Amino acid sequence: MKKPAILAAVFATALLTAPARADDFPSAVTVSGEATISAAPDLAHIDAGVANDAKTAKEASDANNAAMGKVLLALKGAGIAEKDYQTSRLSLQPQYGQNKSTGASPVVGFRASNRVTVKIRDVTKVAGVIDALVNAGANDIGNISFEVTQASKLLDDAREQAVADARRKAEVYAKATGVTLGAPLSISEGGAPVPLFKARMAAPMAAPAAVAPGEETLSVTVNVSWAIKAGQ
Repeated sequence: MKKPAILAAVFATALLTAPARADDFPSAVTVSGEATISAAPDLAHIDAGVANDAKTAKEASDANNAAMGKVLLALKGAGIAEKDYQTSRLSLQPQYGQNKSTGASPVVGFRASNRVTVKIRDVTKVAGVIDALVNAGANDIGNISFEVTQASKLLDDAREQAVADARRKAEVYAKATGVTLGAPLSISEGGAPVPLFKARMAAPMAAPAAVAPGEETLSVTVNVSWAIKAGQ
């Protein structure tokens, strides 16, 4: 064997058997951090409706306008500002009967209905507002929901906590594997749901309404990659 060939073979063997260098060590560790914050809702949404039947469209419409007028007065009396309620659905529909002898479906009357959506900025007043609406003649109360208006600020606090949780986990892994934790290389956020409590109420109730807003749980998950290097 020629000398150059022998040298090449020795060099290749040295490369295969040489110990791993620090440059060959994995460059990052990726962990997830989580945080949750609970907060009491400070805003409620409800809607209320009135429906009236009559033989003519005008009679049904007039009766419905009068009924809704009482509902709006009840809202005003309950301390709800005009900017916080508005008509959401107004309809006038014919009602059909059944002629058994001819099979025809003649118009036998009309139904007028109207709904109003309401914002309640003091959630402690929800039950009282519902009672006022029912007493004023609202015969369909529903779509009750609660929300936290400062959810964005609360989620920012949770994000800080989630990143701190991710660092804590990364430091545990770094210590366990004998490496040094460096600067974060990438950060991504998972879903941050803000659930709404919703309930449906049947129309009118004899007893006062019992409403419990409870608490919202706001959660954040972050995925962070941290640079690492071999321990000294």
